[in-house]
Amino acid sequence: MNRLAQSALLFLLGATLLHAGTTDLYLRYVKEGLRPLVLLAGAVLLATAAATLYYDRRAPARGHHHEPRVSWLLTLPVLALILVAPPALGSYTASHTGTALTKPFGFPALPAGDGPLRLAVADYAGRAIYDKGRSLRDRDLRITGFVTLDRDGTPYLVRMGLNCCAADAQPVKIALTGAVPPVLSPDTWLEITGRYTPRRTRDPVNNGPVPYIEVITSRPVPPPHDPYDETWNT
Repeated sequence: MNRLAQSALLFLLGATLLHAGTTDLYLRYVKEGLRPLVLLAGAVLLATAAATLYYDRRAPARGHHHEPRVSWLLTLPVLALILVAPPALGSYTASHTGTALTKPFGFPALPAGDGPLRLAVADYAGRAIYDKGRSLRDRDLRITGFVTLDRDGTPYLVRMGLNCCAADAQPVKIALTGAVPPVLSPDTWLEITGRYTPRRTRDPVNNGPVPYIEVITSRPVPPPHDPYDETWNT
């Protein structure tokens, strides 16, 4: 590629990163805390594009050979990032990946109150498995996640957790029992209200521990602005 093509490609990539970092698009690729680095990378690429073009224009004139026009096809993946936002990983990935539940370092005290206690999927699963539900008993719990089904049709409520980016996303699962809706579609986001139950099962993919929750009520909800859950690895 000539310097003009290099500058154009760097500019497009930098602009894409700035666009992603100033919207929620970056959450499809990396965890929320990496937003400053995404913005910084975009700014550096734009500055590099400008510097490349500037020094090329100031360089002494010299004969140029014509690069093949096919090299401009390298811009297509960048344009695809701008025009097509990939969906967050969902039920297909979760059903083919074993639960990534790990034992937390500790269990902070939960807030008191009479209303339903909102918990993350990973928080409930960790307390139910590794603390035997001691802090969950006799509490109404409210949890949000997306639905996935195993080969036998067992429904799970799932959130995908990130260490860094979507490439390393792994699911944490809760099995549903009780007043489960009779028809559940994979990737439907549900907000459930339920109660702890000591019932357990094993993930059919990796034999990892999966707790149940006794569903009292449930309702479909829109996907959250950040579809990934970082609480399980913080």
